[in-house]
Amino acid sequence: MSFMDVEKLKMTGAGRAMAVLTSGGDAQGMNAAVRAVTRMGIYVGAKVYLIYEGGTMIGSARCKAFTTREGRIAAAFNLVKKGITNLCVCGGDGSLTGANIFRSEWSGLLAELVEKGRITDTLAKQHGHLNIVGLVGSIDNDFCGTDMTIGADSALHRIMEIIDAIMTTAQSHQRTFVLEVMGRHCGYLALVSALASGADWLFIPEAPPKEGWEDRMCNRLESRTTGSRLNIIIIAEGAIDMNGKPITSTYVKDLVVKRLGYDTRLTVLGHVQRGGTPSAFDRTLSSRLGVEAVIALMEATPDTPACVIGLSGNQAVRLPLMECVEMTKLVQKCMNERRFDEAVKLRGGSFENNWNIYKLLAFQKPTNFTLAILNVGAPAAGMNSAVRSAVRLALIHGHKVYGVHDGFQGLAKGEMNWGNVAGWTGQGGSLLGTKRTLPEEHMENVVETIRKYKISALLVIGGFEGYEGVLQLFEARTHYEELCIPMCVVPATISNNVPGTDFSLGADTAVNSCCDKIKQSASGTKSRVFVVETMGGYSGYLATTAGIATGADAVYIYEDPFNIHDLTTNVEHLTEKMKKDVQRGLVLRNEKCHEFYTTDFIHKLYSAEGKGIFDCRFNVLGHLQQGGAPSPFDRNFGTKLGVRAIQWLSQKLSENFRQDHVFANSSDTACVLGFSRKVISFIPVTELKAMTDFEHRMPKEQWWLKFRPILKMLAKYQISFCEYVPGEIEHVTRRSISIDSVF
Repeated sequence: MSFMDVEKLKMTGAGRAMAVLTSGGDAQGMNAAVRAVTRMGIYVGAKVYLIYEGGTMIGSARCKAFTTREGRIAAAFNLVKKGITNLCVCGGDGSLTGANIFRSEWSGLLAELVEKGRITDTLAKQHGHLNIVGLVGSIDNDFCGTDMTIGADSALHRIMEIIDAIMTTAQSHQRTFVLEVMGRHCGYLALVSALASGADWLFIPEAPPKEGWEDRMCNRLESRTTGSRLNIIIIAEGAIDMNGKPITSTYVKDLVVKRLGYDTRLTVLGHVQRGGTPSAFDRTLSSRLGVEAVIALMEATPDTPACVIGLSGNQAVRLPLMECVEMTKLVQKCMNERRFDEAVKLRGGSFENNWNIYKLLAFQKPTNFTLAILNVGAPAAGMNSAVRSAVRLALIHGHKVYGVHDGFQGLAKGEMNWGNVAGWTGQGGSLLGTKRTLPEEHMENVVETIRKYKISALLVIGGFEGYEGVLQLFEARTHYEELCIPMCVVPATISNNVPGTDFSLGADTAVNSCCDKIKQSASGTKSRVFVVETMGGYSGYLATTAGIATGADAVYIYEDPFNIHDLTTNVEHLTEKMKKDVQRGLVLRNEKCHEFYTTDFIHKLYSAEGKGIFDCRFNVLGHLQQGGAPSPFDRNFGTKLGVRAIQWLSQKLSENFRQDHVFANSSDTACVLGFSRKVISFIPVTELKAMTDFEHRMPKEQWWLKFRPILKMLAKYQISFCEYVPGEIEHVTRRSISIDSVF
C-alpha cells in the first residue's frame, strides 16, 4: 500500500461509522481483536461503536433472536439509527454465517423498515449497503482456510498447564491419567496437546479407532510400564468409534482399571480451557487480524464479497467467507458419512501431518546408521521436544542415536551417550546441555569423534552458532572426508535470528515470558511508565512481537534506527496520553538497539520529562526469557521439526551411501530447516551465507519488520503507514488447505 493509498483510505474512513461485536462462544484474544479494530478504525477516521453482548469485555452471546427475520430487522434498525454500515464480527462459523445472511438480506430489511414507517426512504438509500468482515474466534481451530483461529493457542496453554501439573505428581505415584479436553466436533486441541505432551493414546472425532482398539490400547500401556511412571491418555469430548458411538472418558478410565488394574485418574478440563490470560501468540494474532479487518472494511464495495481475515503461514489474508464456511461444513458432512480419512484431509495439511506424526512416533525398529544430535548456542524452549521426536523417529528409521552433551565442545571431547528421552517434551532449556563454542576451535577433535563413533549424520538444534557451526563444518569438508555426511540445523533461539527461517524454536515461549513479566510488573499501578529491556542480541523480533502483544507505547530496536528527536517525540506523545484517561505506559528496548541510548538513559529521560505527570521504573528481563516450560506452540513446533529433520537426514543417508559408508559432499547435504509462509524447506548453508549479517548475527532482511507500522498505529501515532502490506485474497480450496502450516 502506497502513501497515497493510505491517505485515500483515511478519506474513505472519515465520517463513516463502523461497529465491532463478538458472538458465539468466548475465546481468549477477542479483547485484543476488539482493541485493534477500535484503534485502527479511529486511525482511519471512522466513528467506532462497540456492540455489547454480541468472555469479552463487551460480552459475547449466542443470540436466538438473530436467527429469525424479526430479530434481523431489529438489528438493522439499530445499526441504521447510528449510521453504521460497516460491521466487524468476531465469532465462529455460525456467527459468521449469520452475519453473511444479514448482509445479503440488508436491502430487503431496510425496505421493510421503510414500509413500516420506522425509517425514511432517504435514510434507507444513505445506508443501502452493509459491509461485513469476519474474525474467527474459536478455541477449537475448526474453521477451514485459516491456519489458526483466535483463542486456540491460549486454550492449548491451559491444557498444557494441567498436563505439566499432572506430570509433576507422577514423579511420586505410578499412575495413568485420562484427560478429556474440549472439541465436540474437532480434535485439534486433543491432537496438538497429545503431540506436545507425548501422550500414549489419543482419541479424536476425525479419526475413530478401528475395532479392537481396547486390546491395542491396553497392550500399548502395558508395554510402557518398564521405566515409565506415567501414562497419559487424551480424549476429545466428541470422540467416537467407527460406528459413530461415543467413546467417553469414563469408559476409557474404567477400561484401564478393569483390564490392567492401574491406579487411574480422570480429569475433565471443561470450560477452564476458555479462560485465563491470552497467550502472546493470540494477542499478536488478534492485533494483526484486527488491523487488516478495518482496512478490508474501508476498501469494501457493494461488489466485494464478505470476507474473513485469516492467517496463512505468517501472513494475514482475506478469505471469501462462504468458501470457508462451505469447506468447514464439508468436514462435518464427511464425518457424518463415515468418510474419516477425507475429514482429516479437509481439516488441513497441518492437522493431517500432526495426526500422521503422532501415529509415526509410536513404533521402533533395529538400528542401521549412526546419528549424533547436539544443541548449540543459548538454551531455547522447544529444544528438548525436537530432540525427543528426532530420537524416536530415528529409531523408527532404524538408526542408532547418540546425544552429544554441550554442543560442538562436547562433540570435540567425545561426550556422547545413549539415553532415554521420555518426558522431555515439557522440559525447558536444553537437557543435553548447550554451548556457544564453534567447531573451528576444535576441528581436529570434532573429526576424531565422528571417526571414532562412526557417525553418519549430524542434527544440530540451536541458534545462530548452530547455523554458523554447520557452515564451518561444510567448508572444512575439503580437508576432512569424515565431514562429508548429511548435516541439518533446526533453528532454536529466542532471538529468532537464524537465516533461512521465519520462526525459530523458543521465540514463542520467550515472547510469552516477556508478556507475563511485564503484566506482573504493571499490575495495579497508575501514573507509571515502565521501561523494559528484552534480550535478542541485535535482533528486534522479541521486543517488537512482545510490544504488539502488550500494547507498548514505543519499542526501540536496532533494525529501526532512532535518534534523540524520535525519543523526544515518544516522550511527548506518552506524556499527553498520561494526562488523559490512560494511566499506564510501557516502553520496550531491545538490549542492543543503540550503543549510547541505553536502558538507563531512556529511563532517566522519561523520568525527567514525566515529572508531575508520571513516575518511571525500569526492568531488565535478562535470562528469565530463556527459561521456563516451553509453550504449546514450541512443543508442537519442536516435535514436528525434529521429525522433518530425521526424515530428511534418512533420505540423504540413503542417497549418499556408497558401498560400506556414507559420502555426502554436495551443498544440499548441509542445510537449515527453514519455515517461511506455509513452506518448510531445507536451504543449503552455503546459499544462506550471502543473506547473513555475520557481524550482527542475523539475516540481512527481516520479514517481521512489517509489524512495526501496526505497533505504532495501535499506540495512536499518526504515521504514514506506507510500509503496511495489506492482506491478499486467498481462495479456500482443497489444494490450498492441504499445505502444512506447522501450527
